[in-house]
Amino acid sequence: MEQIRLNKYLARCGVCSRRDADRLIEQGAVQINGQVAKVGQTVCGTEAITVNGRVVPGRQQAKVLAFYKPVGIVCTEKDPHAEKKIHDLIRYPVRLTYAGRLDKDSEGLLILTNDGDLINAMMRGANRHEKEYVVKVDKEITPDFLDKMAEGIYLKELDLTTRPCEIVKLGKFTFRIILTQGVNRQIRRMCQSCGYEVKSLKRIRVMNISLGSLRPGEYRELSGEELDALYQAAGRADHQRENLPNLNKKL
Repeated sequence: MEQIRLNKYLARCGVCSRRDADRLIEQGAVQINGQVAKVGQTVCGTEAITVNGRVVPGRQQAKVLAFYKPVGIVCTEKDPHAEKKIHDLIRYPVRLTYAGRLDKDSEGLLILTNDGDLINAMMRGANRHEKEYVVKVDKEITPDFLDKMAEGIYLKELDLTTRPCEIVKLGKFTFRIILTQGVNRQIRRMCQSCGYEVKSLKRIRVMNISLGSLRPGEYRELSGEELDALYQAAGRADHQRENLPNLNKKL
């Protein structure tokens, strides 16, 4: 049977990312057939594997959803003080994690999956994966504003300059922007540095996946060529694909 590294196996089982798996292994929290696992160890999936005493259920079929996050929902799994969290809305038989956050006041497309390797690939900044947004601001958009945003903005509080990006004016107060990095509250920070305040922000695309006709609180399961293209763009052509129906559903 195929032998794969333990951290990769745990990620494919939806337990955690490869990096977190290595950390758990180093801490002695992972056991294989009753023996403490070692970093770099390989498995075939027939072993009895536990993490912090809990049995790993085995490799799961990869599930990937496109979800429309409404305004007011927090992307967090651990904050007990958050009023409404992503997982408060999820009514899905498989535990899913999001790839890329949207802040509480923003809405739009989130990719949800149980594939830890896919999440890692999508979140790796060096890959420069595109994310597209439609943004409304509080003042009329000027050519100077568009030029500054496109060239990249120095964010003093983070001591970094954003990458050059594509930006197009859609209306008097609205623009479309495509980013290739994931700085915390990046668009809001960029606009603020130019003297603008964001009034609404919607993410409409992540890589090849578009929000489409989804409404707030709805999701669709990705399948077929669309799912294959996502994995290929993420450098993960080795996924196991299942032909899932593309059905819009309420979470």
